[in-house]
Amino acid sequence: MAQQRRNHTRGKRALAVTGLTVAVMAVGGLLFRLLDLGPNPRVRELEQSLQQLRASLNADSIRQYNIQKVMAIIQMYNPEMPSSQRYEIANEIYNMSLKYTNLDIDLLCATITHETAGTWDPEIISPAGAMGLMQIMPATAMFLASYEGITWSSPEEVLFNPIYNIRLGARFLASQIEYYDVDGGLAAYNGGEKWAALWVKSGRDDRILPAETREYLPAVLALYNEFANMRF
Repeated sequence: MAQQRRNHTRGKRALAVTGLTVAVMAVGGLLFRLLDLGPNPRVRELEQSLQQLRASLNADSIRQYNIQKVMAIIQMYNPEMPSSQRYEIANEIYNMSLKYTNLDIDLLCATITHETAGTWDPEIISPAGAMGLMQIMPATAMFLASYEGITWSSPEEVLFNPIYNIRLGARFLASQIEYYDVDGGLAAYNGGEKWAALWVKSGRDDRILPAETREYLPAVLALYNEFANMRF
């Protein structure tokens, strides 16, 4: 029954998109006929409006595809998460991929998947005290919150909020990637900036890194590659 509802919803969404596409094509056909009549300011306005509509339709299709992809990844690891929460998390991950040009949804999903030990549990806590989806230490989160305009109340209230957690984690990861590239940024995210800087300076000699980070890097990068090649 649940599968039937999902298929029905997808069908309605597909019909809506198809209907809009047909409307765009119809307007486009009318536009070409009007252009045959010669220069006309109103026709040029219609052409510009049509181009904007096409761009908007394409952007929305890309957004929805990416959100649905993230939701599918979450479903694989945490099928018990309510669909409304899955959508909110997927939407925020997509927003962060737009805000930070050195991040994409696949890298963020790979980081979260590994950081939560494959649970996607928004309230997970590590033995070291890192909290939430992107496993942020409270002291780091408190520092980042001021830049994100997030009022700091308590570690639980902020870091167990998946939207805040993703926003803070994405900001931190993006800042590290800016300095050390993707692999160095991940090394900094896990082991600390000091180790990442030494690792990059050494020509990426893995002996420089702590043991945990040596295991962390290939694990996250493998997930990143898996998600990047995922089609659904």
